[in-house]
Amino acid sequence: MRLNYKRLGDYIQVVNIRNKNLEVETLLGVSIKKVLMPSIANTVGTDMSRYKIIEKNQFAYGPVTSRNGDKISIALLEEYDKALVSQAYTVFEIIDETLLNAEYLMMWFRRPEFDRYARFKSHGSARETFDWEELEETELPIPSIEKQREIVKEYNTIVNRIKLNETLNQKLEDTAQALYKHWFVDFNFPITKESYPELVSKSPELLGKHYKSSGGEMVYNEELDMEIPLGWKVNQISNLLSKIIDNRGKTPPLSHSEEKLLFETYFLENKSFPKLHISEKTKYVSQEIFNNWFRKGHPERYDVLVGTVGNGIPNYTMVPDKVDFCIGQNIVGFRFNDTISPYYFRLFLETFLFREQFNGRVKDTAQPSIRVADYVTIILPIGDKCIMGDFLTIVTPLFNLMESISSQYMPLTGLKNIILSKMSKVETKKSLV
Repeated sequence: MRLNYKRLGDYIQVVNIRNKNLEVETLLGVSIKKVLMPSIANTVGTDMSRYKIIEKNQFAYGPVTSRNGDKISIALLEEYDKALVSQAYTVFEIIDETLLNAEYLMMWFRRPEFDRYARFKSHGSARETFDWEELEETELPIPSIEKQREIVKEYNTIVNRIKLNETLNQKLEDTAQALYKHWFVDFNFPITKESYPELVSKSPELLGKHYKSSGGEMVYNEELDMEIPLGWKVNQISNLLSKIIDNRGKTPPLSHSEEKLLFETYFLENKSFPKLHISEKTKYVSQEIFNNWFRKGHPERYDVLVGTVGNGIPNYTMVPDKVDFCIGQNIVGFRFNDTISPYYFRLFLETFLFREQFNGRVKDTAQPSIRVADYVTIILPIGDKCIMGDFLTIVTPLFNLMESISSQYMPLTGLKNIILSKMSKVETKKSLV
């Protein structure tokens, strides 16, 4: 046993309480992100009395590792007082919480090193498992309970900041989406002298009023099969683009985040959508590969990236400022000309009008897919230049703020990972003082 490392089995014990009285209804499952989430399993006709009860600050883990790639499914119950988990999970708890803090232990389980250890210690033929006996033999540094709480507090400060940023960004996103719907779905944009000079001249009282609800003239558009405001046009995506970044069929040699090169560039995969999600599992390419591999170009700021294959489509993200990355072979980048703002298109992607057209073009095979040639035939309504400009003036600050908040994700995630990596040294450092 390494200096200052303790055997975990001396601090934990199995809990096996069944839901015999059907007192608990909430069924949870352990995700590969190591959190307990509501289960999507169909439980109609299932005998729920056989399921295990897990209580707050108890753990659940699935011993099978061969189905989870490089992660072991293990999580701490924090959001519920009681819940149910499948009989396949092992539920356990800390014997004495004055010696070992549950959140501190969960931090250890989140370390990539623990995942590698669990995979190395897994055994079996048809399926590999990291059984309870192996978990008990796991060694980790267990400093004083005060030091554990200090480490947990430092870690939670970073995690809570990330969650707060995500909440703020979601509210900004919701605001932008609501505004887009009001202007370009409900067609209740404000009437201005610049957009409808004749209408305002004839009826001055309409100035500043909402177009459709104030009786603004609508005309039927055959291509969209719907009414749009008088004077508006429709256009295909293909006519709005200055460039398509399409490197499908090419996957460059990749480096994992733990093997970072001196110069690295992020590699964005289709599964990373719908957000530009850069985490400890992000892969990289060398600067040389970034410069030479992709002959058709790289994404630039304001490009909208869309997925073309997979169960997650339609998915998308917009390229932020000061982040260089390569895109995977199931991602295509759209670079727009001066006809519309990429913000307008990004918000259009959330509308029923887009989804209806998109779904009609998807090939329903083993993995849903859409050809780029079909994608760019999707049409969208485009308003008067003044209306589009007014909308852009309002939403641009929202998107700038979202981008500013998102830019904090990478350094915050880096700090979080540093705290996790230092856990293995905390007791050793203390002993040397």
